[in-house]
Amino acid sequence: MCGRARCSLRADDIPRACRRNDGPVRTIHMDRYRPSYNVSPGSNIPVVRREDGSDGVVLHCMKWGLIPSFTKKTEKPDHYKMFNARSESISEKASFRRLIPKSRCLVAVEGFYEWKKDGSKKQPYYINFKDGRPLVFAALYDSWENSEGEILDTFTIITTSSSSALQWLHDRMPVIYGDKESSDAWLTGSSSKVDTLLKPYENPDLIWYPVTAAMGKPSFDGPECIKEIKLKTDGNMPISKFFSTKGIKKEAELNSDEKVVKVDTAKCLKEEPESRENTETSLSTEKEEPDSKSSVSSFPREGAENCQMKRDHEELSSDSKLTKDEANKLSTSPGRKKVKLKSAGDYKQPSVLSYFGKK
Repeated sequence: MCGRARCSLRADDIPRACRRNDGPVRTIHMDRYRPSYNVSPGSNIPVVRREDGSDGVVLHCMKWGLIPSFTKKTEKPDHYKMFNARSESISEKASFRRLIPKSRCLVAVEGFYEWKKDGSKKQPYYINFKDGRPLVFAALYDSWENSEGEILDTFTIITTSSSSALQWLHDRMPVIYGDKESSDAWLTGSSSKVDTLLKPYENPDLIWYPVTAAMGKPSFDGPECIKEIKLKTDGNMPISKFFSTKGIKKEAELNSDEKVVKVDTAKCLKEEPESRENTETSLSTEKEEPDSKSSVSSFPREGAENCQMKRDHEELSSDSKLTKDEANKLSTSPGRKKVKLKSAGDYKQPSVLSYFGKK
């Protein structure tokens, strides 16, 4: 949380931003400061800290990312390990606890960045004050000496739980001071009351908006980092994608149906029964079942079966050569429970005159 910020303030504006412009301010290593729209851990950023042994303050340029003083001198510093410190645990962890009494400082920036997770994607947002004034963060600093005798001054930004307005974006936010009273209390107040100063910033003057994902690269810098962009939504689906989706759906529906070949419409209307249910009921009285395969390749499977079953039923019921005894024998014979019906090709198609003659 809070791993990127915009710090492009002029050096002499920083004490004023921290409400400490009531006297001359001593500076240390300010030649290392490089204003940027995209600062990250390891960058040199000015902080305002107390002057040792006095009530004055110092504008001190330090590296972002705490390196505790007890770190081994031969160890390579990693500024990404402690660029943030959780307010809930600074009184417990040795890296931070010993810094609370005398090593508190303030960091002034114009805004900071946070990423909103959306599945595997992350969208950066820029957060700042509505009126454009700088944000002031609570921070802790420390000094470390390496094996070559060089002293490295570093700091960490303290975070707390997110405000109610920013919970949708992230569950953490920096400790922000919006007035002189709170920033002075953190910088020079009693260390026994710091817990009351590490609360979420709930005032409604914070604003945010989406910015380009390119600023995720530390090398990407400049005003483009904070330029607002428009996010694509589901309602803005390209028309080409809409039609391709419709086409895929239509193709899936066609593939799920059986292939239907063009047939003689008049013949199908004459021979197809009124309903499949009625045909199956009439056939069940004769204890016969139609063959599952139709030899009429020009019909849909279901229509061919229905037309053939109707013709077979009519012939069986009207065949004068089948006596009553033979019919009973046929229906009760265990070996003849299924009768293979003749294919539609074995029947002579009735003429139009014979069809109307039956009516």
